Amino acid sequence: MKIYSAEFIKSATRPGNYPPKELPEIAFAGRSNVGKSSLINVLVNRKSLVRTSSTPGRTQLINFFNINNQFSLVDLPGYGYAKVPLAVRKAWGPMIRTYLEVRESLHAVIFIFDIRRVPREEDIRLLDWLEEFGVPTIPVITKIDKVNRSQREKQIKPILEETGLPYDAFSLFSAHTREGSDEIWERIEAALEPEGLLSDEVE
Repeated sequence: MKIYSAEFIKSATRPGNYPPKELPEIAFAGRSNVGKSSLINVLVNRKSLVRTSSTPGRTQLINFFNINNQFSLVDLPGYGYAKVPLAVRKAWGPMIRTYLEVRESLHAVIFIFDIRRVPREEDIRLLDWLEEFGVPTIPVITKIDKVNRSQREKQIKPILEETGLPYDAFSLFSAHTREGSDEIWERIEAALEPEGLLSDEVE
């Protein structure tokens, strides 16, 4: 995927504030500090389209980005960070669930897992919502450069067990080496192409 333009559209918390449903959307979801912002920045080849922070829990809104005037990437709020105020922690569930349920322009969700972390209750709940609403899901395991290649399968095994997903359902990704970025783009394009949503022409 060649990126000609990548621009922030707006932030929102509820359907009335979402951008018009003019572009198909690919959303990114995962717990705080899972590497979501870094993944998006690598995919669009921008250093800071999405802000990264050393403090987890900073993404507390749904953020929409226009890519090539052809589709949108949507950064969903991170979850699971205990130091975020209780009201914010309670808000993420309804915010994300509502988006998944009502957003007709949503074509797939990239669901991100940290190779060093075992999925928790919030992760399984989100996986259940994706299944409930029939949202195509692209599972990605990030930060694979943080473990030796020989240790990858050992680290990935608990993720497979908790999610019930097979190994080949996941794409492996490193923001540091960019490993996996081409494969993830192929899966994004596959989610968009059935309706002829991508073309070589850029408006």
